[in-house]
Parts: sequence; C-alpha cells; structure tokens
Amino acid sequence: MEELFNWLVERVIGRVDGPFNFRFYLQPFMAIVLAIRDGRADAKARHAPFFWALFTEPDNRGKRIREGWKSVRRVFWLAVVIDLAYQFLEMPQIRPLGAILAAIILAIIPYILIRGPVNRILTAVNRRKNSE
Repeated sequence: MEELFNWLVERVIGRVDGPFNFRFYLQPFMAIVLAIRDGRADAKARHAPFFWALFTEPDNRGKRIREGWKSVRRVFWLAVVIDLAYQFLEMPQIRPLGAILAAIILAIIPYILIRGPVNRILTAVNRRKNSE
C-alpha cells in the first residue's frame, strides 16, 4: 500500500506538467461545474447540503449517494480512462488502482467539496431575499 501511495504522489499528483497535464485542470473543472449545478438544484429543492446530509439523514443516504454518483460518474470514468492512457504511454506498467485513486482525487473530491457550499450560499442568499 505504501508503494501505491508513493506512486500516487509521484506520478499522479506530482506530474502537473508534461503529457496529459490537462487532466489536472479539466477533470476538477468538470466536477466543479456539475457540483455547482447540483448545489443550485439542492438549494432550490431546499435539500440539506450534500455531504452533510450523508451523515445527518440516514433515510436519504442511499438516494443522495446514487444521485451524486449519477452526476459525477461520467467525469470519474473519463478520469480513469485518461489516467490509464497516460500510464500506457508514459509508464513501464499499468496500475488500474492508481487510475481509480487519481479519478477520486480529480473528480469525486472536488464534487463533494463544492456541492454543499454552493447549496449553503444560495440558501442564505434566498433567505436574505425573502426576508427583505
């Protein structure tokens, strides 16, 4: 596991230049755009912030996870494919688990980090508009 972590830091996170460097910008950008869209929808529907709701609403947890996965799955699989292509072209061996971890870092984490705050900000803005 330590070898995989070292590989991840060296080859995935540490390689922001060179071939396939667009993945470090494109994949988080796409995930953030989807998170903003879904956060706006959450605010409009008056849902609790996404990540918070996973812990505080056990009855809706499965539904929210499926909904989030449905939104971000294409970005995730694109990240996996691009990373595997990078590994095939630039590295001596292919590590599918490394590609999955890179996809989690580049797609899933930005989505989770942005969706809830967008919901909270828009909910606060809407409350302020309604109270005036």
